[in-house]
Amino acid sequence: MIIRKSQDRGHANHGWLDSYHSFSFADYYDPQWGGFRSLRVINEDRVAGGQGFGSHPHRDMEIITYVLSGQLRHKDSMGNEGIIRPGEIQKMSAGTGVVHSEFNASPKQEVHLLQIWIMPDTNGLKPAYEQDLLPEGQQNSLLVFPVSIHQDAKIFRGRLSKGHELGHKLNSGRGAWVQVISGELMVNGHAVNAGDAAIAEKETNLQFTAPNKCEFLLFDLK
Repeated sequence: MIIRKSQDRGHANHGWLDSYHSFSFADYYDPQWGGFRSLRVINEDRVAGGQGFGSHPHRDMEIITYVLSGQLRHKDSMGNEGIIRPGEIQKMSAGTGVVHSEFNASPKQEVHLLQIWIMPDTNGLKPAYEQDLLPEGQQNSLLVFPVSIHQDAKIFRGRLSKGHELGHKLNSGRGAWVQVISGELMVNGHAVNAGDAAIAEKETNLQFTAPNKCEFLLFDLK
């Protein structure tokens, strides 16, 4: 198991945007960290009030946004427009091409989010959009993201109270990326904290233990 520390990620602070990159992105390039299996991007973004990403295109990528705090305003060329709130999952299949913008819906409050890109198993798909809410009351369990992904990949959100444990079985040939959002977590005895990642290539079972309250994402990938 490999541990990727938070401070080893790429970092860019543009004033209105403070962003950490788990993988090579924009001006950050690290040949060791160009992606993990079909997982291509995990950006942890903090966007200042009233600021955001203007209209820009994507194609042939599964783009998933998970809002942690604040509110994000979305608009795209498919006609979708609305607000993404904490605990909500947004997924766009960019397919043959989509243009979208994402702005902080508040003029003052920061929005904190994770943007995730997964490479699809098929190019040239029809663009599609989904948005759903993960139940807030679920604790000490793994909840699968309720969106369809054009790839043999599953994303789970884990929330553990202090002292609690849970496990996850990895089938043969699969790998896992565990991204800690907040708190402290032990993964198969390895300590990982907010912003850190634990990467498993040859494990068959993952055991999660919380020395303190924590939240994390688990990517189970072919």
